[in-house]
Amino acid sequence: MFSFTVAAVVFGVIFLAELPDKTALAGLMLGTRYRASYVFVGVAAAFLVHVALAIAAGSVLTLLPHRVVQAVVGVLFLAGAAVLLFKKDDDEEEVKKPADQSFWKVAGAGFTMILVAEFGDLTQIMTANLAARYDDPVSVGVGAVLALWAVAGLGILGGRTLMKYVPLKLITKIAAAVMALLAAFSLYEAIAG
Repeated sequence: MFSFTVAAVVFGVIFLAELPDKTALAGLMLGTRYRASYVFVGVAAAFLVHVALAIAAGSVLTLLPHRVVQAVVGVLFLAGAAVLLFKKDDDEEEVKKPADQSFWKVAGAGFTMILVAEFGDLTQIMTANLAARYDDPVSVGVGAVLALWAVAGLGILGGRTLMKYVPLKLITKIAAAVMALLAAFSLYEAIAG
């Protein structure tokens, strides 16, 4: 059964974690060079693939005993919070411009860039953790996909404006704090049973 609460929690966590990520900047860069709708289709399709892979990995974790899963999820969330707090800012990745502005070239460039850049990324790992934590693949998948699409849309259409008003460091700290809280809760459940 679909849970709006789980989807909303997942949306918030993934949205905050993805917002300061390099893919938001890549989306912004592609969106300034090419037709935004074409870019979004490619990026959205790549995120859909990533979430499906993460949900599958998280579903495998649910086969383990509950306490073990909670401990693993807690440690991974804690590691994710540490990565957000201590990561160094990467330079924007260089994107090769497609030869023309056709739908397939632009959407393909967006799809390929995000598919490669996001494979094994923090938000993909977080999505797998959330799928294992809630044992609700549909709600987690919907929340994660909508969050990633929202960040992509913001990056493509208005990322520069947002960054003028909300410092990237603040967004990163909020995402890390949310992950640390989820880690603490998961570890508590693992210990308390």
